[in-house]
Amino acid sequence: MPRLALAGEAMLGRRVGERLAHEPPSAFVAPEVLELLRDADLFVLNLEGGISATGEPWPASPRYWFRAPPEAVDILTLLGVDCVTLANNHALDYGSDALLETIARLRAVGIEVVGAGADRRQARRSVWLRHDGFQVAVVAFCDHERQYAAGRRTPGIAFADLAHGVPRWVTAAIREAARRADAVLVSPHWGPNWAAAPVDQVRRAAPALRAVGATIVAGHSAHRFQGVDGTVLYDLGHVLDDFPINPDRPSDRSLVWFVDLGPAGPTRLEAVPVTIRECRTELARGDDAAWIAAHLRATSAAFGTEVREEGGRLVVTW
Repeated sequence: MPRLALAGEAMLGRRVGERLAHEPPSAFVAPEVLELLRDADLFVLNLEGGISATGEPWPASPRYWFRAPPEAVDILTLLGVDCVTLANNHALDYGSDALLETIARLRAVGIEVVGAGADRRQARRSVWLRHDGFQVAVVAFCDHERQYAAGRRTPGIAFADLAHGVPRWVTAAIREAARRADAVLVSPHWGPNWAAAPVDQVRRAAPALRAVGATIVAGHSAHRFQGVDGTVLYDLGHVLDDFPINPDRPSDRSLVWFVDLGPAGPTRLEAVPVTIRECRTELARGDDAAWIAAHLRATSAAFGTEVREEGGRLVVTW
């Protein structure tokens, strides 16, 4: 049975992109993190922003624009990424041509893309990952920004407004995937940045996703992990970024997640503490590891989920 690795935001633009011009991909990820990820059979993460040499900042985009240089693909291949979700509020920061270039560059190196595409049908389609005959379907959507939504004939993201519940296209996609796949990973980019806990519409959406066949719900967007509610990981946190250290917004303390999948569903969840500082991801140690462990236990306990420590890993069993 496969072991699935999950991670939240990979933000490969700005200072990460600038440093890629003169540093190798290995400078951004410690060897022990790479060794850890090699234990996984499949790896899915959220790519925040495009990978492109073209485009101009989208004039309607709020505040920040993210775009990584073409060399950023090499970081993803070094990590062993099998699939990225582009269903997020930065996928179209540099326009539709840059988005389509991003998709082409990723597919050229064998990385699947879910949650964005050349039109609405492609943006909403599920992606299928396979390991030793076991099939994992990935469904992705984003609940913001509406202006980035793919149209009938225009590129964009799989946008899903959660204000009035989960849209029917999302539940239909999950049901269809559940009929054919051994497991269904739902990867929503939901809720506001920096929220310490999932907001109401996210909490309402989570059980609806599980009810129609989601095996694991693994969200992102808050830039900080928010706890485990059964098989719902409300926010995965970060895996690589250039954020400064900020005690009030601890994006520099995060987790890499591993889910063991069985024929009847997930059997075990492991979360490994990491730190992300000066554009480099390393295993967390000392006070950092203790803070991450305590925070995951506390945020998960709020949902009735017990997290225990085993050899430096934070474990949930179902």
